[in-house]
Amino acid sequence: MKILICDPISPKGVALFQQCPQFEVVVLKERLKEADLLPLVADVEAMVVRSETKITRQVIEAAPKLRVVGRAGVGVDNVDVEAATQRGIVVMNTPSGNTISTAELTFSMLMALARKIPQAHASMKAGEWNRKAFSGVELYNKTLGILGMGRIGTEVARRAIVFGMRVLAYDPYLTLSRAAALQVELVELDDVFARADFITVHMPMTDETQGMINQAAFAKMRNGVRVLNCARGGIINETDLYEAVQSGKVAGAALDVYETEPLPKDHPLRALPQVIMTPHLGASTDEAQENVGIEVAEAITDYLLRGVVRNAVNLPNIDAKTYEQVKPYLALGEKLGRLVAQLAPKRNDRLVLTYGGKATEAPSDPITRCVLKGFLESAGGKDVNQVNVRNMAAGLGLRVEEIKSNEETDFSEWLHLAVFSGEEKISAGGTLYGSRHLPRIVRVNSTPVEIVPEGVLLFLTNKDRPGMVGYLGTLMGRHQVNIANMSLSRDIAGGRALSVLSLDSVPPAAVMDEIQADPDISNVRVVKL
Repeated sequence: MKILICDPISPKGVALFQQCPQFEVVVLKERLKEADLLPLVADVEAMVVRSETKITRQVIEAAPKLRVVGRAGVGVDNVDVEAATQRGIVVMNTPSGNTISTAELTFSMLMALARKIPQAHASMKAGEWNRKAFSGVELYNKTLGILGMGRIGTEVARRAIVFGMRVLAYDPYLTLSRAAALQVELVELDDVFARADFITVHMPMTDETQGMINQAAFAKMRNGVRVLNCARGGIINETDLYEAVQSGKVAGAALDVYETEPLPKDHPLRALPQVIMTPHLGASTDEAQENVGIEVAEAITDYLLRGVVRNAVNLPNIDAKTYEQVKPYLALGEKLGRLVAQLAPKRNDRLVLTYGGKATEAPSDPITRCVLKGFLESAGGKDVNQVNVRNMAAGLGLRVEEIKSNEETDFSEWLHLAVFSGEEKISAGGTLYGSRHLPRIVRVNSTPVEIVPEGVLLFLTNKDRPGMVGYLGTLMGRHQVNIANMSLSRDIAGGRALSVLSLDSVPPAAVMDEIQADPDISNVRVVKL
């Protein structure tokens, strides 16, 4: 598998790739523009970038074998994630590799902002001695508001608490128990604005966070507040920040990231002495660069060789331990999807996947994605994988529902898939069997069965009459089709039965014609699993 390293990463990261005999590693010597990159990606299965090389839709379309893009860093602004998702390409970043370096930069900026260290340094270099101009404030007993309590926000909070600061945390996903463990006060956004002496941003750039620190937000803050952004440019509206500093509402700001990078030479914030600025140095330590290089190499290797997904921005993460736990459900789910797709009509409106028993404790999204993969592949979908299945289902207008059920059944763990086409419903249920957790289909259209979901299956509804089993066996034998197994169920009302034959090969057309001509047999389907 060919891996193209487009931007410089640590030698240890490159070495991790090179020690795998399954990989051919190509390291580019310089950053290439899109036109120069296109001819190089035709046979590439993985690409590694930092912030320089842009993985555009055109690059993705020129790389038919591409399976994964790894960003040695946090942001993926230079990767067209939507285009990658549509193609089923995993996009990964390295969120933990630069955690400490960014947290330390933030706290360094916080101290520099409080004591006006850069301004005093510039004054001294200019030959001045002006102590009165650089009077600052202490951090002790001040209130720090942290917007976003992920890895970096958490590390900043720990350092602030050691310095005797009170920490207010705003994070819609942080639980009260976790906040208590971190010794921070979990509050709403407006409470941070109203109470904090310092406010630091540690949130990703999204539609919700873009420009969230704006004129309206500054109006809610305390006079003399100081703000920091070492996260993503654009979360703080720079025009509104300039006006807030000019008016005195904001006593100072410290920025490492900007709406446009590199920052234009004539940007008005450069002219404000109250604003401390660094050129996106959050990950610029020797340790961080080594860590992100190793992390991206390990994540891509795990995905390509073992199917384990870590740090993906367009697919839920599954660590190795969790993957082993859910692996049997993944196999069962894909078999269910394949089975129901071949029994259902081609045009469907809604897919309902029910989790029961111990299956309710498993992470549902990766299992649902496998069900969708099996269903869409068997329904004629091309280039389907776990990354793009939800996107493809939405594009087809197929509504996907997940239900966690506490219904008591004969099985300790089970999945049930139902597909609706108008008023018509096709369904199947499955469970895991034995110590090896082998998948079994145990219900089809509310009828109990026992089917090993492998190979070729022949489904048919027949009149419950003596000699039917012998007739089917004789017919298959006459055409040299071996029956590996057979499941019979007589729960269908009206004296009819569901018969499912496991075959060693696809029955020839002559067999199908003869079966379908029998007036006592209907709903004949061949399913390939």
